Amino acid sequence: METIFSKDNSSGKKYIAFFDLDRTIISANSGKVLIQTAYKKGLISRMDLLRGIYISLLYRFSLKDTLKLINSMVGWLKGVSESALTDLSEEIFNTQLLKSIRPVIREKINFHKIQGGKVVILSSAILPVCKPVARNLGMDDIICSNLEISNHIFTGYPTGLLCFGNEKVTRLIEYCKEYNTDPFNSWYYGDSIADLPVLMSVGNPVCVNPDRKLFREAKKRGWPILDSD
Repeated sequence: METIFSKDNSSGKKYIAFFDLDRTIISANSGKVLIQTAYKKGLISRMDLLRGIYISLLYRFSLKDTLKLINSMVGWLKGVSESALTDLSEEIFNTQLLKSIRPVIREKINFHKIQGGKVVILSSAILPVCKPVARNLGMDDIICSNLEISNHIFTGYPTGLLCFGNEKVTRLIEYCKEYNTDPFNSWYYGDSIADLPVLMSVGNPVCVNPDRKLFREAKKRGWPILDSD
């Protein structure tokens, strides 16, 4: 599995704490912020913007197959250059996402560092968006969705499966194996019912401002609920 940061930065860690990005580490939806800003900057058309909003609504209300919707969400990036997306991601971090980092999650990340844990972003968000967040928080690594690039231009297609649902479980287990860590000793912080499979795969699940369905599951299973508002 490809890792983003050097393994030397996180050798000898006692366990791994995984954190979702959208509405967990940050209170915002990074994808929505990204596409709206891309439109304002003239990187995408109004049609791409409306299509992105439409897909987001379908996803939010579970009106169509979730995996198909998730894969459709990256289509608006077709034709955007790698450098333009990097610059845009840095801009939205500095102007919008930085202030949306939940203070309680920053505290939890620092707590796990002090305890000797490795802290990793595990998110369906794309790498250019995750990178500045990880850098600011001093994360050890990033596991996220990767996009296909041809001649430094995005094709509008993902590379492999996007990091969502059961794919998150697969990547978490593979990552734990790579670092000789038992998932039962790992933590995962997530906010959505879509995170249920990965929350069930670790020994220490934590639900952060969970949606209604996940809230019910957390209550039923006796999982801790972290209210950061």
